[in-house]
Amino acid sequence: MSGELTMLVIRLVFLAMMWIFVFSIIYALRSDLFGSRSKDYQKAMEQSRQQTFAAAKQDAPAPVSANAAPPAAAPQSAAPQPASQQSSPQSSGNPVGNQAPQLQKLVITSGPKRGHELELRGEPISIGRARDADLVIQDDYTSTRHARLLNWNGQWMVQDLDSTNGTYVNGERVSQPTALGPGKSVRIGTTTFELQ
Repeated sequence: MSGELTMLVIRLVFLAMMWIFVFSIIYALRSDLFGSRSKDYQKAMEQSRQQTFAAAKQDAPAPVSANAAPPAAAPQSAAPQPASQQSSPQSSGNPVGNQAPQLQKLVITSGPKRGHELELRGEPISIGRARDADLVIQDDYTSTRHARLLNWNGQWMVQDLDSTNGTYVNGERVSQPTALGPGKSVRIGTTTFELQ
């Protein structure tokens, strides 16, 4: 009698563990299949953005004060620069020689939406299969929340959001926010785009 009771308890425990395993798999896949709630997604994006760029601010070089003495070993250039090459850092907001062209649109160059253009307004652009994404890409290799484009201090950057198949810039998989410029191609799933 006790042997039968023990076997019944073992079977019930095994059955319960099997159902717990099945429901945990369904729960894990649910967010990728149906997406998460919009408020949760927006909150997570803002937290991720703050964490991502907090480290970049810590790594940035310290600003040089305006009344600091120039380095003693700095050679002076005898020939003045032509007027076309001179620029004022105050007027541009960027250091001299580090002026990036203003990117105004995202152009899809290959994939199901080839030729589609999206205006860049300075706000983050979410990319993925989710219906509420700014750029919806419907293919088997794109995650629900795949990547996002950010304008950080005037520089457009792409950030992979831990997607399964990755985000590629000029053929190389990116794992951290990566700066974009004219001519740099971004591939997500079967779709390739660039900023112009």
